[in-house]
Amino acid sequence: MADISLTFPDGNKRSYAAGVTPAEVAADISNSLAKKAISAIVDGKHWDLQWPLEHDAEIAINTMKDEAPALELIRHDLAHIMARAVQEIWPATKVTIGPVIANGWYYDFDREEPFTPEDLGLIEKKMKEIINRRDPVTTEIWERARAIEYYQANNEPYKVELVEAIPGDEPLRMYWHGHWQDLCRGPHLQNTGQVPGDAFKLTHVAGAYWRGDSNRPMLQRIYGVAFQNKEKLKAYLHMLEEAAKRDHRKLGREMDLFHMQEEAPGQVFWHPNGWKVYTTLQDYMRRQQERDGYVEVNTPQVVNRKLWEASGHWDNYQENMFIVEVDEEHAREKTINALKPMNCPCHVQVFNQGLKSYRDLPLRIAEFGSCNRYEPSGALHGIMRVRGFTQDDAHIFCEEKDIEVETKKFIEFLAGIYADLGFHDWSIKLSTRPEKRIGTEESWDHAEESLGNACKAAGYDFEIQEGEGAFYGPKLEFVLTDAIGRDWQCGTLQVDPNLPERLDASYVGQDGAKHRPIMLHRAVLGSFERFIGILIEEHAGKLPFWLAPRQVVVASITSEADEYVQEVVARLKAGGVRAEADIRNEKINYKVREHSLSKVPVILAVGHREVEERTVSVRRLGEKQTSMATLDEIAAELSKAATPPDLL
Repeated sequence: MADISLTFPDGNKRSYAAGVTPAEVAADISNSLAKKAISAIVDGKHWDLQWPLEHDAEIAINTMKDEAPALELIRHDLAHIMARAVQEIWPATKVTIGPVIANGWYYDFDREEPFTPEDLGLIEKKMKEIINRRDPVTTEIWERARAIEYYQANNEPYKVELVEAIPGDEPLRMYWHGHWQDLCRGPHLQNTGQVPGDAFKLTHVAGAYWRGDSNRPMLQRIYGVAFQNKEKLKAYLHMLEEAAKRDHRKLGREMDLFHMQEEAPGQVFWHPNGWKVYTTLQDYMRRQQERDGYVEVNTPQVVNRKLWEASGHWDNYQENMFIVEVDEEHAREKTINALKPMNCPCHVQVFNQGLKSYRDLPLRIAEFGSCNRYEPSGALHGIMRVRGFTQDDAHIFCEEKDIEVETKKFIEFLAGIYADLGFHDWSIKLSTRPEKRIGTEESWDHAEESLGNACKAAGYDFEIQEGEGAFYGPKLEFVLTDAIGRDWQCGTLQVDPNLPERLDASYVGQDGAKHRPIMLHRAVLGSFERFIGILIEEHAGKLPFWLAPRQVVVASITSEADEYVQEVVARLKAGGVRAEADIRNEKINYKVREHSLSKVPVILAVGHREVEERTVSVRRLGEKQTSMATLDEIAAELSKAATPPDLL
């Protein structure tokens, strides 16, 4: 048998007989590594310790200290262990698929009886038993006919269908966890005992159609989460508890901000409180954009298909567009329009009005553009994922040489806004050229280099996402990290030479000839709806004072203070504070509790003493202690706090 050469991360090479496994390689290096090994990385691919090596390769042996491969294996093995546990408890249950997902896994089952929360506890107990058995995990390659015969004999029709769908040239790999067997590409751990038995939890059950087809059987999907140790699991579960407390849908009800209803799926009914947050944020963004040299426009929401065909959206994005057919007078056939899913083509139409010169560039066109996109009903999520939304959208038309300076300017603009909104922890990702793309290598080199240089010049590091750019240009993604560690991709900047070309945008250069502008698509917030949802969850409903829809409630302790309550409210309103009176015949503790649940930042309580001394008792949201302040002091303090940061 021929020898193969394996290259290790330190650069050393060793020769082995072809067919050697990574497990044997690990044992050859040391007994200690053999005991700790869980998998290998072979030429950049995750490799099972049992798979033979037939060619020269670069190899690294993984242990549990290698987080990414370790988590993949732990979660993948737990999917199999969970399916085995379910079938050991309920043998008639049929299994389907169980992939690894973010933070854990799921597995879909066909079972007549619905799983209950008590069942999840029973399954967890059985899983721990299986882990403690330390059953070996083994693998084989099977012929297609053998696999089909096996699954037919075991009454597993879903597995038969999966085998039949696998391309004929792809090997069928079988895995056993003890006696329990599954069709799987792998890799896996070497025995069930390698899975941390105290670092996983089954979280919930949901319905899922087989193969995502509503015409196929409805299955039951059990979700689980897993980590390398119980401390990380505990931290994650705590984060989930915090996320539940901060859920914008729950807080939206408590704060009376908005509601959704089935007659308008994926669209928001804003209540007065919520609309106050929305318009306050929009007014702030409008002022900031004007200061930064943007001109604001407004473009149609319903646009003829001809423009969408010219822009390329009709062929590539039509499934996400709402189509509107109209019987136009004197027309032979219906006119087909679409609600705009984005503002870009319309902004090019504004640019195209009148002859543009290089002296007019850069031209920064902004719009709070109302857009509509079809999202599957199962993907909708409160105001975070909707069908109707408004973007803080803008497009910068510039010369190619100005990409770097305009990008740096935008990053600094975005950083100031995020700071004002309470976000100081965010990162930048640079998505580079994909395999399928248009444009010259020189133009891609220049665009990618410009974005990278702009980040550095603005003082920010960035992570490169190889091949994740659009087919026409690279982009920057700005990712916020919230108070409980979740990431939200909000801001973007996309280099686009393609749309100006398709829609015939041009300017006259210094040489007197026509040139195509570069179009920079940019957004800071993304959509107002989603960003407000993020704000609510980031601050757990305790929005920055200037953004809070209800800023102050002045509550009477006794009816004799009602007149003074109204005086305090009037004084605060004159200073720009959103203040309201509560002179109901209720106990002060009841009023405080009610307004605190509604996340009112400041409650001023007024009784006999306060009337006599022209003071107020100040209760701030989240603080147990109260303080006293004169009317002049509190009015000045709250007037300043109510002023948007850009106006201070």
